Amino acid sequence: MNPALVSVIIPTYNRQLELCELLDSLLLQTYNHMQIIVVNDCGASVDFVKELYPELAIQVITMETNMKHVHARNRGLLEAKGDYIMLCDDDDLLLPTHLERMLQAIEGWDLVYPDVEIFDYVIENGVRIPTNRFVFAYDDNPADMRKFSTFFSSGCLFRRKIVQELGPFDTDMYHYWDWDFYLRVSQSFRVRRVPVASALYAFANQGNTNMSGQLDSMRPYLDKLSDKHQLGTLPTKNFFLLLQEPEVMSRKAATELLWDGKPFPSRLVSAQKSSLNKK
Repeated sequence: MNPALVSVIIPTYNRQLELCELLDSLLLQTYNHMQIIVVNDCGASVDFVKELYPELAIQVITMETNMKHVHARNRGLLEAKGDYIMLCDDDDLLLPTHLERMLQAIEGWDLVYPDVEIFDYVIENGVRIPTNRFVFAYDDNPADMRKFSTFFSSGCLFRRKIVQELGPFDTDMYHYWDWDFYLRVSQSFRVRRVPVASALYAFANQGNTNMSGQLDSMRPYLDKLSDKHQLGTLPTKNFFLLLQEPEVMSRKAATELLWDGKPFPSRLVSAQKSSLNKK
């Protein structure tokens, strides 16, 4: 029996270093039957990754215009051939047993997602060095997930039939595309949180992530999400302040920790050093 193919969709925009660290973490996976779809959202070329990582089945798609991350993910969905789809941001990292664990966990379910460790970092000599980290692990009671989503798409795995039945990610939700996706899927399919922090989510104060987005610009999208799913009035507080709310803190859950805290130096750094030494 042939192993199940997993299509990994990675939107990227001008983050070659981070993308290569993610690819190195995929190279270390104990389950390696993957179709890796890198969608370059009209940024600097990343075509070189196919040659840099010949062991990985990488397909690079370059968008003609910068359409932002949700459109890029949808473009990746069009190319997915796998029985399963896994989502990653270009600056995520996955621990070596992540995909194997997710495939085991999805038996009898349609979408599974891991707990994550969120880490701050600085870049030294082309490598992201973790400076702080904290565990993001919360119970996924359906009623609570309508008030504050603790679903991280990083490293989540789902059956391709979900997209075939529900359609692509909703670009109108933008900042909240993942919350919308979770709510839509959970209405019709079996969703499971896996209590293992096997995915790492990067956050740097100088970075441009959902957590550092301007609250005023995010408000219209939150209102659209609320109207679509009849969620009522939702607060637009800073992400980290929301985590301090008693109602959210009461949802904290136990999880298995796997990361030793060490950085993931990429093959790109080694290649650049080798190139410099030859000059």
